[in-house]
Amino acid sequence: MRSYRDSLIPALICVHLKQIKMPEFRTEGEEEDDMNDTTVAAALQHWAPRLVANGVPLTDFQEVTAAIATWDDWCAAWSTRAAVHEEMGRAALADGYTLSAADHLKTAAVCYHFGKFLFMHDPAQMRTAHDKAIDCHRTALPFMRPPGERIEIPYEGTTLKANLRKPIAAVVGIDTPPVLIMCVGLDSTKEEMDAYAVPFLDRGIAIVAFDGPGQGEAEYDLPIRGDYEAPVGAVLAWIDARDALNGDRVAIWGVSLGGYYAPRAAAHHDRLKACVSLTGPFNWAEAWKTLPDLTRAAFIARSHSASAEEAGDKATALTLEGVVRNIRCPIFVVAGKQDRVIPWDHAKRIADGASGPVTFLALDDAGHVANNRTYRYRLQSADWMADILCG
Repeated sequence: MRSYRDSLIPALICVHLKQIKMPEFRTEGEEEDDMNDTTVAAALQHWAPRLVANGVPLTDFQEVTAAIATWDDWCAAWSTRAAVHEEMGRAALADGYTLSAADHLKTAAVCYHFGKFLFMHDPAQMRTAHDKAIDCHRTALPFMRPPGERIEIPYEGTTLKANLRKPIAAVVGIDTPPVLIMCVGLDSTKEEMDAYAVPFLDRGIAIVAFDGPGQGEAEYDLPIRGDYEAPVGAVLAWIDARDALNGDRVAIWGVSLGGYYAPRAAAHHDRLKACVSLTGPFNWAEAWKTLPDLTRAAFIARSHSASAEEAGDKATALTLEGVVRNIRCPIFVVAGKQDRVIPWDHAKRIADGASGPVTFLALDDAGHVANNRTYRYRLQSADWMADILCG
């Protein structure tokens, strides 16, 4: 293995970049025909801010996406770039530079993840990238600041895989921290949650980010289910068995489709002290009709449906109709009025329907999950949560 310092030589980066076809100058017509693959364009239109906001270096994003001519190239291009960060991380770890290793490997995991996240038409390639994301992130976990650990939560005869990170007691002055359960979305996984988690960790709140049914490591064996209170119940039971966590002060958070899962769980588990919902759907069957094609394909696969028609039928189980009024804990709801994935009025219906105290933040210039305006809600929601759990 190359040493960490050797791995910093610019030539290494150049070698990896050569493996990705870089863009050539084209006439206007040629550029439209060759470069603007409609699926690639759609992915960038909907999710470009998310990649950078959640850990992809800006220059990596610019270079990799500029080099992708068709959707067939997407996963391989991101995996090639991820391998650059992975090699540097493993070299740093071998040389004892554990903090640097954690950073490089986290970046590698995110790049592998975004190669995988919606690459449904080649399951083998998708699974390979996913396995790499899991392995890189798992290797990084013990060396993060604060450190983390991989955990397995008993659930209906199997286990749900999760990452636990606790704030550093000496820094925050809390020996037994409250806990925030993080519900990922349709195409996100626990490996993508670090950027979201840091503001909560900084404020003394432990994080349990888990892959539920139809998500991450569970997506291959367990289909999506609308009654998400069931897997959350398993997470709560796991927390209760841990003396190092404050099981009396637990809240829940969800992003995108997780922004449905979290309120759904809050409506069924009165013990949850607070809930954050980031641009989640109120009724998935209604949103289904106008979802981007990539998102529809992901739901078909992760609901284990044989067709779009079957998936549409299963979508009806994901609704807060008749349930939302049972949310009595404080809830912080974020909507992006430029959201092209989930119409922003879904978030408003969640806010309007909840029975407890509501903070509703509708951002006029934000898209899905407001990833283009993270400074407008990430720190604010963490402060709000800390007032409830740590106050």
